[in-house]
Amino acid sequence: MLHAYIDESGQRGHGEKSSPHFLMSAAVVRDTNLAAVPLRLDHLRKDLKRNEGDYLSWKNFRSHADRTHIAKSLGGLRWLRTVSVVACKRHLDPSGMNESQMYLYQLRFLLERLSWLAKSQGEQLTYTLAHIRRFKLEDLREYEHKLQSLDTSIDWHFIDARGGRIDQPQRLQPLQLADLVTSATAAAFNPDRYGNTEQSYLRHLSGRIYRGNGSGAVEKYGLKMHPWTQTTKAAYPWIATL
Repeated sequence: MLHAYIDESGQRGHGEKSSPHFLMSAAVVRDTNLAAVPLRLDHLRKDLKRNEGDYLSWKNFRSHADRTHIAKSLGGLRWLRTVSVVACKRHLDPSGMNESQMYLYQLRFLLERLSWLAKSQGEQLTYTLAHIRRFKLEDLREYEHKLQSLDTSIDWHFIDARGGRIDQPQRLQPLQLADLVTSATAAAFNPDRYGNTEQSYLRHLSGRIYRGNGSGAVEKYGLKMHPWTQTTKAAYPWIATL
């Protein structure tokens, strides 16, 4: 059984001051490796001079050195796979989706790729979303039911029939892992307060990105960009170097 822990980064809306990208990422761990997650997070707490059991969130680490250490540490976890979906909002019609629709559209793309990953491993996959305001479990069930009625690329044979779950990262440590993965990825796309992005964290994670059969282009599998047109390809040439 594979377990995907999912978080988001960036704003879903299209306001003038909102982030130019909205990301949703999954940290995927096989059940036989789940016990390693709290152990690895404990190692990070010690390295980063945090107390045992402290909630680990990327936003609480401001220095480039700390963030680089986190990204390198996660990049070395051979039992971890990452899958991300990046909405390039400046290239999307701002009237096309509201915030809730943006979130659900990202989830659809993510579930597609998670089901492909599970199929490639011959495994079932469960998934857990980090809780967000005004999104309840019944909303998730309604959307899952809608997706199952549509012609999507999600292979439902490999998604746990019980459906996804919603939990708090303070309560479920693998969601803290998802927070770190998502934010390290987002740093390559969303600028900081000085207008700078940082690709190095994502490059440290590149060995963990799902690549289909192992040699596929990341943008087709574990780093979905949308829309992916000639314009956006030209805007993100570095994606091909991951």
